[in-house]
Amino acid sequence: MEISVNLAVLVITVLVSLAAFQDRNVQDRLLFQPYAVQHRGQWYRLITHAFIHADTMHLVVNMFVLWSFGNGVERLLPLITPLGGGLAYALLYLGGAVFATLPGMAKHRDDPNYRSVGASGAVSAVVFAQIVMLPTHRITLFFIQDLPAWLFGGLYLLYSYMMDKRAGDNVAHDAHFYGAVFGVLFTFALRPELLLHFGMLERALGH
Repeated sequence: MEISVNLAVLVITVLVSLAAFQDRNVQDRLLFQPYAVQHRGQWYRLITHAFIHADTMHLVVNMFVLWSFGNGVERLLPLITPLGGGLAYALLYLGGAVFATLPGMAKHRDDPNYRSVGASGAVSAVVFAQIVMLPTHRITLFFIQDLPAWLFGGLYLLYSYMMDKRAGDNVAHDAHFYGAVFGVLFTFALRPELLLHFGMLERALGH
């Protein structure tokens, strides 16, 4: 029986996040700190930050979205790549986590006080991989009700971009935006025809 990579990621993230809630040293060692990456060579933080969260609500929201989209994406990926669902999904998720740190690295690499945590960038990559593969699929999530995926994606990108220009809410909106962009680029790279033929996979599946 093939193990679901999405389920494994979810379980590991919950366990590591809970450990970090109990022990601040765990969080300090794993969080994203551009200064430590740039000046101390702690490159592992580009990935490990995605396995810890600021609080229980932050964890629950990210894992709920990951569960809602991740299983489907892992099943869809073998239809567009010979890599296999598990490997492709792992590359998508971890790549999204790393890519989402790029704006933070650019802006805060010399700031020893900047820190961030959370899987939002990686989760955004997963969500947008599904949007690319199933652009007319209807999405209902939290206060979003029955929107076509392409419209949901466009509004999400616009919201993240605009919120990034504002200061003060302590949310790394740039990471959400860049994670989403990675999900789009990664999926198109696996199957460039998806860019040219809108809804190609949906038609093949009979949706």
